[in-house]
Amino acid sequence: MIARRRFLALAASSIAAPALAASVDLRLPGGPGDRPLTAAFADKRRMILQRTTPPLLETPLSVFDAGIFTPNDRFYVRWHWPFPTEIDARAFRLRIDGHVRAPLALSLADIAALPRFEIAAVNQCSGNSRGFFEPRVAGAQWGHGAMGNALWSGVRLRDVLAAAGVKDGAVRLRFSGMDEPPLPESPDFQKSLAIDHALDGEVMLATHMNGAPLPLLNGFPLRLVVPGWFSTYWVKMLDRIEVLAGSDDNYWMARAYLVPSTPDGGIAPGTRDFARQPISTMVPRAFITNVADGSRRHWQSALPVGGIAFGGTAGAARVEVSADGGATWRDAALGPDAGRYSFRRFDTVVAAPRGTARLLARCTSTAGVVQPLTGMWNPGGYLRGQVEAVNVEFT
Repeated sequence: MIARRRFLALAASSIAAPALAASVDLRLPGGPGDRPLTAAFADKRRMILQRTTPPLLETPLSVFDAGIFTPNDRFYVRWHWPFPTEIDARAFRLRIDGHVRAPLALSLADIAALPRFEIAAVNQCSGNSRGFFEPRVAGAQWGHGAMGNALWSGVRLRDVLAAAGVKDGAVRLRFSGMDEPPLPESPDFQKSLAIDHALDGEVMLATHMNGAPLPLLNGFPLRLVVPGWFSTYWVKMLDRIEVLAGSDDNYWMARAYLVPSTPDGGIAPGTRDFARQPISTMVPRAFITNVADGSRRHWQSALPVGGIAFGGTAGAARVEVSADGGATWRDAALGPDAGRYSFRRFDTVVAAPRGTARLLARCTSTAGVVQPLTGMWNPGGYLRGQVEAVNVEFT
């Protein structure tokens, strides 16, 4: 990998008119839910196209039915600013500076020489499922596919920082990547973590996902991985770590990706005066993946229902499935446990009613947190975690 030059072929003609293979209806309550499917982006098979530049590509929900690890070429993509389409891996350097004893510029070879580490973890956009918020909110109208699970390989962040020597009094680490704002007045994308969290031994710098080098669209050559936290912190094309001796008041921490300071992150629609805090950890979720919402099927008395679940910062301990809108529930069998930050497969068979069935799947985490049946609302469209319904009409 060290000697390779990665190039993303996004010709102007491709961006202006992506090759569209078909379309999919995300069934967004605020509409329109129809989105094209495209295979125009390098290293990606058919993805749901939300935006071309910078690219926002969503994973079709059916992809998650194939296994708990999301294939690299179907892993969702989300960028804020334009990014390099060509990177010379041999010339790349990761800068570490700020409140340290010895500022460093590490090559990929330097990083590869450190002890290896890997962890299975879900990467989920803060606004995943935003399109289902009612009343509708501004922002990318994602369906449920702005997420993915991978086996991330690389090195622990604390091993990288050890060589620089973090000084006493360090409070936070700030991370930035190679993407650049299009205008001078636009804020550079930067995120930060508290020092104790950043050096806990799980936060890592990934060079590989699912056994292969990171795709450029997913952050090649280096990506921050923050297990259990939303992907806004998972800085892509990471090229600088700044150790701070004080708080971080940059735009992306102080003004963006904020949620209400309430227990569930929700407020009543229209509320204007409320305390805010940066979004952080994920919540338990479960998704039915073998039955599509809005599908029509011939009636069958026994209906197999399966999908994936995750517990946020804890594992998925239990998944219950209902075929009658929550009146009755049945425990699903859980598949192998790949770790507390990973997807976990669930499967069961339910008795299907005549007419329309309202299928629900509810996850309980190993920390005892249960998905709520009813949802909350906030103006950012963040933190959605309610039980999601799949409606099926039997004929």
